[in-house]
This record gives sequence, C-alpha cells and structure tokens, in this order.
Amino acid sequence: MVSVAVAFAGLVVLAYCAFRVFVAVQRLGGELERTRGRLEPKRRALRQELRSTRRTRG
Repeated sequence: MVSVAVAFAGLVVLAYCAFRVFVAVQRLGGELERTRGRLEPKRRALRQELRSTRRTRG
C-alpha cells in the first residue's frame, strides 16, 4: 500500500514539473513571436537596402 502512495506522489511531482515546463514553453513562444514582430520591419528594410545596393552596382 505504501508503494502505491509513493508512486502516486511521484506521478504528482512529475505532473507538476510537466505543467511548469508547458507554461514556460508557452511564454517562450510568446516572447519569440513578439521578438519576430519587432525584427521583421528591420529585416524588410535591410533587404530593400541590399536590393538597391545591388542595382546601383550592377
């Protein structure tokens, strides 16, 4: 009976850890989306500048 209780307690701990990892991954995904949104306009501007530089050289 004690082994069942210990196993159940172990599963509870694992479930808690899995939940914390899930929440952390969700937050990281949101942070990546926010960063991508901030960098995308700069990336577009850089590509335009590269294209115009290539046109003037060629």
